[in-house]
Amino acid sequence: MKATSSKASQDELRDEYALDYAKSKPNRFAAKLKDTTVVVLQPDVAEVFQSSKVVNDLLRSAITATRASSAKQRSARRSS
Repeated sequence: MKATSSKASQDELRDEYALDYAKSKPNRFAAKLKDTTVVVLQPDVAEVFQSSKVVNDLLRSAITATRASSAKQRSARRSS
């Protein structure tokens, strides 16, 4: 029983943690992510796409379609 209760107390979050910043190291992966934006997809949406390339291609085509639609609307307004 004692082991179980001590395990439970270890799993709880503390109000404050003492971090020794002298022992910290720079993130070795930060340079690879410098010009990257991370977007988290919901699981049901992520199931549809096999890779980030597929997601990017679809988003680029949506952007192109939106821009083309906006340009047509603007020219129609000017004609009126």
